[in-house]
Amino acid sequence: MAEGRLTTHVLDTAAGRPAAGLRIELWSVSPDGARDLVREAVTNDDGRIDGALLSGAPFVTGSYELVFHAGDYLRAAGHAIADPAFLDIVPIRFGIADASAHYHVPLLISPYGYSTYRGS
Repeated sequence: MAEGRLTTHVLDTAAGRPAAGLRIELWSVSPDGARDLVREAVTNDDGRIDGALLSGAPFVTGSYELVFHAGDYLRAAGHAIADPAFLDIVPIRFGIADASAHYHVPLLISPYGYSTYRGS
């Protein structure tokens, strides 16, 4: 059986470059909605996390949430944003149904919008 893993990639679509230095939290979410922090990471110069966010034995089926600290990144990157920022914290809640699969959850971010999808 293949080993599953979770990865992400963040692109700054307003600047046309990877979002380097963006803080991300990964939470596991129980059926009652309680959250447990699994990992924190910061994107590298390519807008990625070095290695997988989650893999191996801890990578199990269930609900998870990635929390992207977009406002901090956008301010540090020099974007002119309102105070308070339109986008500050961007949570993406998703499910892992197959613990042997690769789940890639990228984020495309700008000061006034974002998008995500299940990548490969």
